[in-house]
Amino acid sequence: MNLPPPKRGDVIRYAYLWADEYRRGREEASKDRPAIVLAIAVRQSDGQIQILALAITHTPPKDPLDAVPLPQAVKRRLGLDQEQSWIVTTEANAFIWPGPDLRPIPDRDPPSVIYGRLPDKLLQAVAHSYLQNRQRQISSMVPRTS
Repeated sequence: MNLPPPKRGDVIRYAYLWADEYRRGREEASKDRPAIVLAIAVRQSDGQIQILALAITHTPPKDPLDAVPLPQAVKRRLGLDQEQSWIVTTEANAFIWPGPDLRPIPDRDPPSVIYGRLPDKLLQAVAHSYLQNRQRQISSMVPRTS
C-alpha cells in the first residue's frame, strides 16, 4: 500500500498506545483505533515526517475538558460506528510516518489507512483543547518511533 503523507486533521487507523500502558512498560497497543493527525513536522536533520496523533475512544472522559466529542454526522461521513465517541486531548502518540503502527481500514477498496478528514472547525477545537491541557500540565506524550 502506497502511503503518501497525511494532512493535519486526517483520521487514520492506528495502533494507539495509551500513556498509562506505556508507563507500565507496554510497547504494543491493545487494539487498533481511529486517531486524529493533530500536527505534522518535517525533521530538518533527515527529512522524516513526524506525526502527533490523538486517540478516538468510546470511553467518556472523567472531566469534559479532557476530550472533544466527535459529532455523529462526522462519524458517519468517515465511515465510523454510531456509538458516541470522544477525541482524547490529554495525551498523544508521536511517530515517524508511515511507521509500523498504521493499520489498513477493514473492507476499504482501494486499501487505505486514512478514513477522511475532520472539519476545520472541529480540528481547531481539538487543537485548542490539547493546548489547554498542555498548559494545565495534564498531557502525556508517548514516543512510538524515533
